[in-house]
Amino acid sequence: MPFTPPLRVVQWATGAVGGYALRNVINRPEFELVGALVYDPDKVGLDAGELVGLGTAGVVCTDDVDQVLAMEADCVLHMPLPASYFGGDPSTDLETICALLSSGKNVITTTGFVYPQAYGPGVVERIETACARGGTSLHGTGINPGFMSDLLPLALTGLSDRLDHIYVRESSDYRGHPSRQIVTDLIGFSRAPKDYADAIRPFRAYQRSLFAESVQLVASTLGVALDEIEESDEFELATEEFEIAAGVVRPGTVCASRWVFTGLVKNMPFMTVECVYKADADKAPRWARPGFAIHIEGRPTMAVTIDEVSHGLAGAAAHAVNSIAAVCAAPPGIRTILDLPLATGRGAVRLA
Repeated sequence: MPFTPPLRVVQWATGAVGGYALRNVINRPEFELVGALVYDPDKVGLDAGELVGLGTAGVVCTDDVDQVLAMEADCVLHMPLPASYFGGDPSTDLETICALLSSGKNVITTTGFVYPQAYGPGVVERIETACARGGTSLHGTGINPGFMSDLLPLALTGLSDRLDHIYVRESSDYRGHPSRQIVTDLIGFSRAPKDYADAIRPFRAYQRSLFAESVQLVASTLGVALDEIEESDEFELATEEFEIAAGVVRPGTVCASRWVFTGLVKNMPFMTVECVYKADADKAPRWARPGFAIHIEGRPTMAVTIDEVSHGLAGAAAHAVNSIAAVCAAPPGIRTILDLPLATGRGAVRLA
């Protein structure tokens, strides 16, 4: 059997999702870690393996973007916090991704781009031009969007002979999430109501664009032209003080939020995505318990419930890692879930 050299991978960002991906890449013999870009100055110069508790991997973490662009690599796992999360320029991620693509590296990102066509022909042209220049492909993924609100609903519609409405719900518990930057600064938990609306403005804009991608991907695949996508959100206040990994939530501060994104056709909902986020599900009983639910209304009517995803961040990272080989083998250009074979956990099987 001919020898197949491992695919050379760069890990871009090593935070909550990137750390899981980095550990996965190092542990898989079909991959060779060749670079690791970090944002935290304290991580610069550290060995990438030691950063995630695996011992020496022989790759030193860097914050030098030009150094990464000059590396020889097959794929970059691009997993930073999106620039727009905290009010930054949303075009920054696009510029970075296009630079990586132009440098000859395929890119898998968790910052969105599950359906770049949602941003119009200008964005598509920029990405396709970069892909043509580098002979590379771009794939956006994640657990939601990227899997729960796109791949699974579309798979279920293969059983439909009449399709009326698609509903997807995510409910996530953040009690164990260690990042105050995410839990408080971004999502707004533990903020007073008067501060909440202004604080989450960048997050609201990002959520709207992210889930608009997902809804438009599903609608377009099913031949449906949406008239518009509506967004609404609301929040719940804590009635008692409690502690979570990211800090203390006090009475009268925000402890849960609910977001709804609806694709409309002639003022009728065609697809609805509901996202519920809770600082602690036991302390915020309103709205659904943690897990995922998908309802397909039509003939047949179907309902699928996933009661728990215990390591959602690990799942998002794994779906990206499990897509590396397919993205590297794909023709140059934008590659959505519709353009790639099914990503499976083949390389993750552990029998001993």
